[in-house]
Amino acid sequence: MSIEAVSAPDRDLLRPLRYVWRVPLLLLHVVLGIMLCGFVLTWNRHAVMKDGREPFTHRMIRAWSTGLMRIFGLRSVRVGKPMADAVLFVANHTSWIDIELLHSQRAACFVAKAEIASWPLVGWLAASGGTIFHRRGSNHSLAAVMQVMVDRLREGRSVAVFPEGGTGHNGVLKVFHARIFQAALDAEVPVQPVALRFARKGKRLIDAGFREHENFLQNFLRMLGGAPMDAEVHFLEQVPVSQDGRRRMAEQARERIAAALEDRSA
Repeated sequence: MSIEAVSAPDRDLLRPLRYVWRVPLLLLHVVLGIMLCGFVLTWNRHAVMKDGREPFTHRMIRAWSTGLMRIFGLRSVRVGKPMADAVLFVANHTSWIDIELLHSQRAACFVAKAEIASWPLVGWLAASGGTIFHRRGSNHSLAAVMQVMVDRLREGRSVAVFPEGGTGHNGVLKVFHARIFQAALDAEVPVQPVALRFARKGKRLIDAGFREHENFLQNFLRMLGGAPMDAEVHFLEQVPVSQDGRRRMAEQARERIAAALEDRSA
């Protein structure tokens, strides 16, 4: 069985028809998201899991994210089991949809680039969901972000990061930055790798996320009109605390995610 493939050709006769019904549904779903943020998250955004049970706000976030993915033709598939809060989730990164994909299975505070905070509506929605914004290339920003991550983890909330530091292309898994793992060591919480994998008819799609030189709007429109596919979330075995420190933890997390992405049985 082939495990790598490209998405359906851009010449897709059904693409215009998908826009006809997906665009109105997307607009309605955005309105629902605004209501969710305005009337639910504002008064209970700091809720944490107790005795392994998700709070109401987390279930709402998961439901909204699952609905958003369905509008884009993505069927969320969970493989494995997420650990109970608090945990540091580390995942591969190929697209903006990765945040919603992981959110469809477990609500968590994401670390995202600071530019998103200034995006109309999207920035407000992200902030309402607990996103931690980081200005890339700034050591001062990273130090502040690391402290917020530690605080959130100690409060009992899970945090999710993309240790590659940016999106990859064509199925290439980049080197993981080790410094981000220090937050888990400081907060004394486990690290669970998560492999995000797109597939159609059993074949892995390596270009479902950002293609090289493709901007956000181009990717957004391509995915919105794309043919249905599976979006798999593989929760993998936790990374043990290493005597060699965070570098070895980063390497082990990357190795496990790489193996899951290439698994022929996946």
